[in-house]
Amino acid sequence: DYQLSKEYTLDVYRISSMVTEHDAKKAGADVVKQVASPLLSGLMYPCLQVLDEKYLGVDAQFGGIDQRKIFTLAEKYLARVDYKKCIHLMNPMVPGLTGDKMSASDVNSKIDLLDTPAEVKKKINKAFCKPGLVEGNGLLAFIKMVLLPIFGTIKISRKEEHGGDLIYTDYQSIEDDYASEKLWPNDLKSGVIASINNLLKPIGEEFKNDKEIQKVDSVAYPKPQAEKKKGGNTPQAITISRLEMKVGKVTKLSIHPDADSLYVEEIDVGEDKPRTVVSGLVQFVKEEDLLNSLVVVITNFKKSKLRGQLSEGMVLAASNEDHTQVEVVRPPEGSKIGERLFVEGCSGDADKQIDASKSRGVWKTLKQDLKANSDGIANFKGDALQTSAGPCKV
Repeated sequence: DYQLSKEYTLDVYRISSMVTEHDAKKAGADVVKQVASPLLSGLMYPCLQVLDEKYLGVDAQFGGIDQRKIFTLAEKYLARVDYKKCIHLMNPMVPGLTGDKMSASDVNSKIDLLDTPAEVKKKINKAFCKPGLVEGNGLLAFIKMVLLPIFGTIKISRKEEHGGDLIYTDYQSIEDDYASEKLWPNDLKSGVIASINNLLKPIGEEFKNDKEIQKVDSVAYPKPQAEKKKGGNTPQAITISRLEMKVGKVTKLSIHPDADSLYVEEIDVGEDKPRTVVSGLVQFVKEEDLLNSLVVVITNFKKSKLRGQLSEGMVLAASNEDHTQVEVVRPPEGSKIGERLFVEGCSGDADKQIDASKSRGVWKTLKQDLKANSDGIANFKGDALQTSAGPCKV
């Protein structure tokens, strides 16, 4: 509410009259996108963060090392807006699990204190972890910055035929073994999963037994409302018909320039031009097995950027429980490019757009019932995903 007060507005004017364009741009260099002709809002951002210290009445501010230039701006200008000198604390930046910067808006890039063991396992198994590559490896960074300082040791459980258990008491040994590929990604992930779950277990138990904390959590992070049809009050049923799944042909394929685990594909789905789709399939599908082949593409997902590359859909694939094996869902021979998949008994128009990132959205609900049976047939609640040529398989 203080941002709507007269006093705050006057202080915004005051600090704007003192901070130069050079200082504002320099202060936001690590947290605001740098462009040749920046928006005024980007230049104002560091100034507003400085004023937050005054209007929140803080004695100290804690942030990542990327905040250091804004903290320097605060050191210089806080006294000029009649506020005391504050303490500024920083810690190193830990890469996100996706190999990019950790982001509060990307649930898969981070571990939350209230994540369940199943959620931890799922996130870690999906984490970027290229064999032998140390740079940008969020798991190694988490071991170095969090797990080893807390526990003192990290145990990697392995079968005897795979070399037996490993116990590390210093980070450099882990890094050296990983760089030399003595320590394999799946083994590293299993050790991190066990250690994180051990760390979070008492937190989760206390949360379950404390109604007051649960109340605070529900207020701070309210569950999203059920999606409703336009013009009505009845929540729209979540059925498989809301997904638009089409037969596509991969016409062009390359490795993402900034992410070795991602393919950038051009896929013909029967439209005026091919769609660009980014898929995390490099570790599981060879280029020659994907190029010029038929795939299933979800075409009504909201467009999103993956490591800076716009993706206009998702290639449908199936994985085992721990995500160590992934198979692309294949339309049968004779399927027509651009035709929509269907499930017997489930008809209806697809949503115009689905936000796949929503934690309790349409996609998160539907994908729980998308499976592949013992014969490899892709199905929804036991009913096959089909084209005019027959069922799709993995």
